[in-house]
Amino acid sequence: MANHKEPTLLRCARAVLLDRVIESPSLWIEQGKIKRIVETDERVDKSDSYDLPGVTLFPGFIDVHIHGAVGVDTTDASVDDLRRVSHFLARHGITAWLPTLVPAATDVYRRAVDSISSLMLEDAETSSIQARALGVHYEGPFVSNQQCGALHREHFRTYLTGKELDELPVIRNQKAVHFTTVAPEIEGGIQLVKELTRRGWITSIGHTRADLAILDRALAAGARHMTHFMNAMPPLHHRSPGPVGWGLSRDDVTCDIIADGVHLDPAMLRLLVKVKTSDRLALISDAIAAAGSGDGDYQIWGETISVTNGRTQNAQGSIAGSVISMLDAVRMMRSLGLSEVEVARMASTNPARLLGIDHECGSIEEGKRADLVGLDDDGKMRFSMVGGLGLRS
Repeated sequence: MANHKEPTLLRCARAVLLDRVIESPSLWIEQGKIKRIVETDERVDKSDSYDLPGVTLFPGFIDVHIHGAVGVDTTDASVDDLRRVSHFLARHGITAWLPTLVPAATDVYRRAVDSISSLMLEDAETSSIQARALGVHYEGPFVSNQQCGALHREHFRTYLTGKELDELPVIRNQKAVHFTTVAPEIEGGIQLVKELTRRGWITSIGHTRADLAILDRALAAGARHMTHFMNAMPPLHHRSPGPVGWGLSRDDVTCDIIADGVHLDPAMLRLLVKVKTSDRLALISDAIAAAGSGDGDYQIWGETISVTNGRTQNAQGSIAGSVISMLDAVRMMRSLGLSEVEVARMASTNPARLLGIDHECGSIEEGKRADLVGLDDDGKMRFSMVGGLGLRS
């Protein structure tokens, strides 16, 4: 491990830009940002340089849907717990993340958001290498009882008086992202989407059985994204397209997907890329507290969740999140033949655009944060950098 004092020159084998891969570039890092990208035919003499032979630099991965890792559940985590997750993520190429909460009582939400708020304040001052917490993702509680997946129905809510949204604590930080997954067909659902949009929240459609008419209304109200597409939704039917048919047919709707080979078959992943293209897809992990701990039985969300050969299952037999990292998802998509530019788009650029932070991160460009991950030819992580601080495996 090495903390790099600024300015620093990174010399690597290749770098994945927005539209191309460049060979043997040098990246000049200063004040936590990429000050200059030096092409092959130029020479920059700098004493503080770091050679990364055989490494391809990608923009740091951004996970907008993750419930935890290394034994930590974000819904029941202290700031120390969340810090452990952030360090774990940085070691797997994730430079920013959106802690994701399952439906819970308001007091549980409040404690969780307090921990996230504290971590965000710490992130702004830390000199350690850890993934940045960007805000909070509420997966529910405004979702469908008929598409609960592994979420607990007893905490689901409808939107009747307008006060229900005020029971979701917010992070008192101007930079904090507030993101929520909603089923627009619940009572008051369309009005809820309108109010979320008015407040500046990002609204994603998920855990839903909504028909096309309701989905169109939700889109008009401001919901332009779909959560773990095809999961916690009824399957596509030729006489009832539902959320899957709607999402596939809309070029103005983006989707995130769990590329673990369990939630979606690899053949389906190929089909989604063919139909939606890499411009409209984002990778997520949907990882739970068991991620990073191997197979076994774990007490999560008040029940036993078993992990066998990397597949999660609760007592009802439902898949209960994943145990992958974004790095695993990237490897999966690379194995399916996607280019490095396409994968970088899905793991970094599109998540940043979805969260409205693509002006500062999500791609390797001059002026953007020095959030980087270096992979070797086998897809193993060799280097990561968060805001100019580097970690070498």
